[in-house]
Amino acid sequence: MNIQKVGIVGAGTMGSGIAQVAATAGCSVTLFDVNSDQLVTAQDSLERILARLVEKNRIDNEERDRILGNIAFKELGDAEVHAERSRGTKAESELSSCDLIIEAIVENLEVKKKVFQNLEKIVNDDCVIATNTSSLSVTSIAASLEKPERCIGIHFFNPAPLMKLVEVVPAVQTNTEITEGIVETIKSWGKTVAVAKDTPGFIVNRVARPFYSESLRMLEEGMADVPTIDKLVRQMGFRMGPFELTDFIGHDVNYAVTESVFAAFYYDPRYKPSLTQKRLVEAGWLGKKRGKGFYTYQDGKKQELDHNPEMITGADGKAMQDRLLVMLINEAADALYLNIASAEDLDNAMTKGVNYPKGLLAWADEKGLDWCVNQLDALYDFYREDRYRCSPLLRSKASKKERFFA
Repeated sequence: MNIQKVGIVGAGTMGSGIAQVAATAGCSVTLFDVNSDQLVTAQDSLERILARLVEKNRIDNEERDRILGNIAFKELGDAEVHAERSRGTKAESELSSCDLIIEAIVENLEVKKKVFQNLEKIVNDDCVIATNTSSLSVTSIAASLEKPERCIGIHFFNPAPLMKLVEVVPAVQTNTEITEGIVETIKSWGKTVAVAKDTPGFIVNRVARPFYSESLRMLEEGMADVPTIDKLVRQMGFRMGPFELTDFIGHDVNYAVTESVFAAFYYDPRYKPSLTQKRLVEAGWLGKKRGKGFYTYQDGKKQELDHNPEMITGADGKAMQDRLLVMLINEAADALYLNIASAEDLDNAMTKGVNYPKGLLAWADEKGLDWCVNQLDALYDFYREDRYRCSPLLRSKASKKERFFA
């Protein structure tokens, strides 16, 4: 697969970031949007980002000019383009020459289907049409096309130029050669690729759910307060605690993903959302962007809260760390059991996609699979909730004294 010309539909933060990645790799990129003001914003933002890279000696002026020269900004639709700022005008015809189109618009299945149907009327027969969705069914999106075999999921993480991971998600209908070609293309763009089955949340948004949900559960049980749990989790090697991270992401976004995964898995209690987080959303306390979430923020800076030092060094704190870790390990093991991805891709996804200190399956090997099973069984025996059921693969490997990695 020889992909030279790439179209990005949606000039928001994600679309602009993907455009930068593809342009840096040498592709000719056209960034499309129906909103001319958004195109101007995207162009200004990209120029500022590249200017900062020059200031930090990450790239030189020649490289900045090369990247900018590889990107055109084109309007789709009837709105007028700001001619003095944008590099192009309305350009539906530009789509017809693209080898690959990546859609990066709102996370709404019906809207995406409509966009894909319109795109297929314009692009050539060999063009691959991809979605950057983080949780919606790629198979359902593909079904909206006359040629569903050309559709695939290419899920970048924000910010796309910095995050190394890309999840490649073939739909049920996707041609195998297209999957292989897209994997090689994204690798050539300097990214680490994890191939995931088209299931809710793919890899990262599925496996990472306990990081948030189990921390919220421990908070609701009164085991520790917000700053203490965050401190305990950072001690495990994570860059941010769960409450710091949800404040950063935005509780509206994080809660919506949890709710979506919960519903998509037929209300499996493992993915049950938290009422505590729901109340934050209802109050409009969405985190950093609103100045208040679990923490308060002044001028974008988090106001620190005192943690419990005795909890940090005591047995109760260690028990909470173990509980969170084993729930994450169990989710990763179950994803492997259900063939969502390979063991290597699962661990790469979590270290490269969300900066976990270790791959969860490698971490399980380190702790011992017997330890993992015993921890989970103890939780299940205490709570009697299906939320804490041990993955059959984890139990099977432990009984056979096997490991996930040799």
